[in-house]
Formats: sequence, C-alpha cells, structure tokens
Amino acid sequence: MKPLRWYDYITQNIYWFALSMGSGSLTPIITPLLVQQFVDPGLKNTFYGVLRAAGLAVAILVQPAAGLLSDRSTSRWGRRRPFIAVGALLTALCVLAMVVARSYWALFAVMLVMQFSTNIAHGALQGIIPDLVPEGQRGRASAAKSLFDLAPTILVAFTIARLVRGDDVSLGLIALAGIYVAAMLVTVLGVREAPLDRAPEGSVAEPLLRTLGLLLGVAIGAVAAGVAAALVGAVAYGVTWLVAGAAEARLVAVGVGGLVAMVGTIIAGVWAAVHLGTGDARRHVSFTWWVVNRLAFMAAVGSILSFALYFLQDVLHLPDAKQATANLQAAAGVFTLVMVLVSGFLADRFGRRPLVLAAGVVAAVGTFLLVVAGNVTMVLVAGCLIGGGTGLFYTASWALGTDLVPAGEAGRFLGIQNVAGAGAGIVGAGLGGVLADFFNRAQPGSGYLVIFAMFGVCFLVSTLVMTQVRARAAAVAQPAR
Repeated sequence: MKPLRWYDYITQNIYWFALSMGSGSLTPIITPLLVQQFVDPGLKNTFYGVLRAAGLAVAILVQPAAGLLSDRSTSRWGRRRPFIAVGALLTALCVLAMVVARSYWALFAVMLVMQFSTNIAHGALQGIIPDLVPEGQRGRASAAKSLFDLAPTILVAFTIARLVRGDDVSLGLIALAGIYVAAMLVTVLGVREAPLDRAPEGSVAEPLLRTLGLLLGVAIGAVAAGVAAALVGAVAYGVTWLVAGAAEARLVAVGVGGLVAMVGTIIAGVWAAVHLGTGDARRHVSFTWWVVNRLAFMAAVGSILSFALYFLQDVLHLPDAKQATANLQAAAGVFTLVMVLVSGFLADRFGRRPLVLAAGVVAAVGTFLLVVAGNVTMVLVAGCLIGGGTGLFYTASWALGTDLVPAGEAGRFLGIQNVAGAGAGIVGAGLGGVLADFFNRAQPGSGYLVIFAMFGVCFLVSTLVMTQVRARAAAVAQPAR
C-alpha cells in the first residue's frame, strides 16, 4: 500500500460526512415533519416508528450484502467506488422524490428504496480504510473518519435545519441531495483504487444466510420477550386493578409490559442471535453480554433522537420544534465529540469497563432529566449529559469489544453485533412509537415521558449487564504510578 497524502484523509472519508448529514437531518427532523403531514396526529408516533423499523430491516440485509459483493468486484473502477457511485446517485434521487411524496405510503416506499441505495454505498465504503490505508496510518485515517462522522451532528443545526421552513422541507432535501452527489464525486474522483484481477474464491451465499440466521435469532428473542411481557403485564394489571381500578390498571399493564418487551427483546434477541451465529453462546458469555450492553445503549440513544421533535412540539409546545431539535442534537454532538477525543486517554488510564459503566449512568441521568424538563434550557442540559455519555461509550465500548472477540474471527463476531444492533433499533423505534401514542391518548404528551423513562432504564440495563463482562487481563489498563 502507498503512504497516504494529506488530502487522501479527506477523499477516503468525505462520504461518511454525507451519510451522517443524511441521518442527522432525516431521522430527527425531516422525516417526522413529513409523517405528521400525512397521518392522524394521534398515530404519528406509531407510523413514524413503523417507517423507522422497516428501514432498519432493509439496512440489515443490504449493507452486509453490498460489502460482500464489493469484496468480489472486478470493475476497472476498483472494488468500492462503483457501489458508492451507484448508491449515492440513487440516494440523491430518493431524497428528491421525498419532495413530491403526497401520502404516507408514497413516503414509506421512497424511504425503503433510499435505505436500499444508501446501504449499497455504506456497505462498500466500510472497505476503503482496510483496503487502502497502510497499517501505520490507520489510526489517523480512523480519526478522520470519526471527525467526518460526528461533525454533521453539530452542523445540521446551522445548515439543513435553517432551510426547513415550517412544514416545507423542500430546500433542505434539495441541499441534502447535493451533499450526497458532491461527496460521491470527491470520493470517486479522488480515491486511488486498483481493480482486482479476479474475484476471490468462495461464495457469498453462506455469509448472507448467516445474516438471515442472525435476524431469525432476533425474531425468536422478540417472541420470547413478547410472551414474558404479556405475562408480567397481566400480573401488573391484576395487582393494580385491586388497588386503584381498571383504568389505572390498563395503563400500568401496558407500561410494565412494554418495558419488559423492550428490554427482553434486546437480551433474548442477542443471546439467540449469538447462539445461531457462533453455535454456542455459552462459550462466549462476556462477548454476548457486551453485545447486550451495546444494543441497550444504542437503542436508547437512537430512539430518543427519533422522537425528540414530537416531544418538543407536543410537550413543551415550542413554536420552532425542528430548530430546537437541531440545537439539541448539536449540543449533544459537541459533548459527544469532546468525550470521544478524551476517552481514549481515559480508557488507557482507567480501563475500558469503568468508562462503559460510567457512560450508561451519565446517559441515564440525562434521559431522566429530559423526562422532568420543563423548558429548553433543561432539555439542552439533558442533551449534553446524553451526548457526553455517548462519547465515552463510543470509544471505550468498541475498544473493549475488540479485546473480547476471538483471535482471527473478529469479522464474524463483530458482524453479529452489527446485525443484532439494527434489530435493537427496530425494537426501540417500532415499540416506542406504539407506546407513545397509547399513553398520549390517555393523557396528551405523557407518552413521550413514558418512553423516555423506558429508554433511561435501557441505559441502566446497559450498565448492569456490563458487570457480567470479563475482559482479558491484558485489555484492562492499570492506573499509572
């Protein structure tokens, strides 16, 4: 491999910036605004949650498939760039199609196609650094990638969010389409990539079937958690009915059952997925609990951001909820970035596990503060705490995971956590939306407080299960003397 020139750090990583601008604009701001234009206000969280869950399901299948196919590509453009080019152009067209969508189901169809196209590029993009960066420069290349990944969480507030005028998201979508195309052109024209002479041996069928097997594991876990939730909810209903009456019992039963379903799906789904992916989850107990920790944390973070606009709009009644959402994301992004920058030092000083434990507690405190927030200032403080916990988590958790995976099998084991992670996102968004609408019907605005409290519990669960992770002795740093 040739040493990188200074601008290679930009050309190889600029498309991460486009992907993050897309997710940072569409998930918390543009898509919620569009959904509420097309559906009954009392069901907007449910419809939005279904849209998010369906998109994540598409991503689970397409991203690893695109990565595998790009591994075997013999195009004269190289292995990765053709997939990035096609995926980016299709994504830009889908973003523009959102401008003319005139119904929820038209938007739904466009979003599914966009998830397909986005993950074609995403799956191939992940191979750029391993393919082209010399080992001695991968730390700097990864740092550049992280910078391009995190910067949009701050920049969206000053760019795309300001182009959205009330419910008119057209200018924001047009700008976003331009960002995808511009970043793709810099990547395709600027990256040096030699074509393969011939495709690698072996079939893509086995890895794809393994992905389907992991999805089956998550589904099995969801069914088991659903049964447990129904039983626990029934007991909660009976006890509350005796004490307070039928109306209160119904709310308590749904709340307790929903929490059990959410947390239970994450735990049971991970154990089933790891068992199917490795043959025996009991041989990899620490790895399995590490995945549970990651999924509980990430499902909570992603879901809070997904429902933030509706919360600020319906609970705090802010006149410009989309800009407030962008500001909340920016505040969290600043603290995430700061903690990412210092957490590497902290992980070496205190070890990985203490930082992961602290991350869950800090994020939980921020989330519970969000539940009781009565003004924008408290919301921003809550966002800073959640962002700080997330920054600690990003670096320390991934470093811990690389210590836990068996030597020589990192790709397979880390692939398991990727698939199961998206499954947890499906649970957080899909179930969270239904629960929010249910409780909002009982008392307007209360649904967001209930699901945010559940996400706070998910953060605490992530901390609790970390006590079951036993890192290898070599991976735990000792304090300097």
